[in-house]
Amino acid sequence: MNAVPTTMAALVKDHAGPGLELRKVPVPRPAVGEVLVKILRTGICGTDLQIHRWSSWAQRTIDPPMIPGHEFVGEIVAAAAETGGFVPGQLVGAEGHIVCGRCRHCRAGDGHLCPETRGLGVGRDGVFAEYATLPATAVWRHPPDIDLDTATMFDPFGNAVHAATQFPVLDQTVAVTGAGPIGLMAIPVLQHLHARAVVVADPSEFRRDLAIKQGASAVCLAGPEPLASAAKELGCPEGFDIGLEMSGHPDALGALLATVATGGRVAVLGLPAQAVRTDWADISTRMLTVQGVSGRRIFHTWHQMAALVDAGITPASVVTHHFAHTDHATAFDLAASTSAGKLILTWSERGR
Repeated sequence: MNAVPTTMAALVKDHAGPGLELRKVPVPRPAVGEVLVKILRTGICGTDLQIHRWSSWAQRTIDPPMIPGHEFVGEIVAAAAETGGFVPGQLVGAEGHIVCGRCRHCRAGDGHLCPETRGLGVGRDGVFAEYATLPATAVWRHPPDIDLDTATMFDPFGNAVHAATQFPVLDQTVAVTGAGPIGLMAIPVLQHLHARAVVVADPSEFRRDLAIKQGASAVCLAGPEPLASAAKELGCPEGFDIGLEMSGHPDALGALLATVATGGRVAVLGLPAQAVRTDWADISTRMLTVQGVSGRRIFHTWHQMAALVDAGITPASVVTHHFAHTDHATAFDLAASTSAGKLILTWSERGR
């Protein structure tokens, strides 16, 4: 393995405004309890797109200059003291929610609820770079022979698994709103857990086709009427048993609530950019359950992901395009469209 250089290429949000700049910056040094990772591949997430276009959320949250990115696979090249046995050469990913480890939630094993959470590539420098430092407490070790695209997908795959496992799905009809990468990755998980049927709603024909390839029982346009028609065609005129809102579209939650059956359950992962009006009287009288979902259960969901991959689930199947990190502008433009699944940026090759 080559010696670590003193400078590296990184995609930097260096100003309060749209865009990212590819810059040469110093390679960070790992502090006590941290490892230095050589980044091999990174995924482009919706969070990264918001930082890139400088959305209202990004304006409230991001403090330039900083390096975004949190979906990755890489190799440890250096480990400081107190890193719990991590050594150079290991293939790793990381939990993107960096938690305090001290609050009552962390101490109870519920780190995903930590109020002091800092997001990798949001509250601290991320992985859109040739190297990154990470706290060892957040690092996940992959088997050395894992497919690199699959390893890159573990962060968003964890969102899909966390949402798909909120409720028992055996013999249940499930509606998924949003056929972005996370919604797509939820489909084979639901099928593996023996859902009776999985219907996916999305306005994009390209993404509906991807949903069929992922194993959806049926697809439809977004909205309450297409979803209700799909439920009837499945022989469920009373509605779906379970809904997963994965899109973040402000109308999607209402569409799901309108088309789940009495006693139905809805998990909400998508983040609307605006407040959503909800008919709480209907939720109460029809005894619906609405469960918010964020991130992954640390590290419970990661072990579930590893088991699903071992069972043959391939989250890399949602990857449609690869780009060199130097072609980031083209990659971000495509990722912002509805004409792609998951996009991966390549930073380095393993062992080089």
